[in-house]
Amino acid sequence: MPRPRKCRRVCRFPGNTEFSPTEIGKEKQPILLTVDEYETIRLIDKEGFSQEQCSKQMQVARTTVQKIYETARKKIADALVDGLPLKIEGGEYRICNGTDDCCSFSNCCSNPQNIRLRIKGENTMRIAVTYENETIFQHFGHTEQFKIYDISDGNVVTSEIVNTNGSGHGALADFLHNLQVNVLICGGIGGGAKIALADAGIKLYGGVSGNADEAVRAFLSHTLTFNPDVMCSHHEGNQHNGTCGEHGCNEHNCGGKN
Repeated sequence: MPRPRKCRRVCRFPGNTEFSPTEIGKEKQPILLTVDEYETIRLIDKEGFSQEQCSKQMQVARTTVQKIYETARKKIADALVDGLPLKIEGGEYRICNGTDDCCSFSNCCSNPQNIRLRIKGENTMRIAVTYENETIFQHFGHTEQFKIYDISDGNVVTSEIVNTNGSGHGALADFLHNLQVNVLICGGIGGGAKIALADAGIKLYGGVSGNADEAVRAFLSHTLTFNPDVMCSHHEGNQHNGTCGEHGCNEHNCGGKN
């Protein structure tokens, strides 16, 4: 039986996840660079790490780093030479939780923009809410912040605001998955993002608006009004009128269960 592949530790999520040529090639199939491949480029080519230092940082063997790095450089070369779009998403990785002793060679994890959530407890439910100025942000794919709530015995035990660093639609599902989020409360959301969240095992409650804290309290008291069929055409590249969360069809009340 083959050995299970070990998740590569990534210190920070990419600030930009999509790159496209200004003219030719915009409509071509993009090259996909995984988040762990991106991390080897960041550490070795930008931070100046050796492959041995990079392997220690990512908690994998040096030979593994070498293979990831070579693959990443080949993909970037193909994108540059052939004028192809480049997207960063997916991969076998976990985001540094801020408590790991992973900064032996740099202070990258001390950056306040990085995620430093406490380790999620075994019996803890983690809820993410698209967030802006205490309210539920209405465009999932353009979310710049999530407010993360840890729930134990039906009560909020901690909450923290985390930045997405500009991650786009598809990457946000990976972003939440690596934060070990169980439930997402949001306004409008596109079909592709809904599929990505379902694949990540994240329960979606869309079409919600108003104060973020009040929405979480309503979820926990089984009174949250949400729209299971919410669809924001803004995220599908069509004309969009009004607020993403205001679709008004088949509203339901939900009950939060740990």
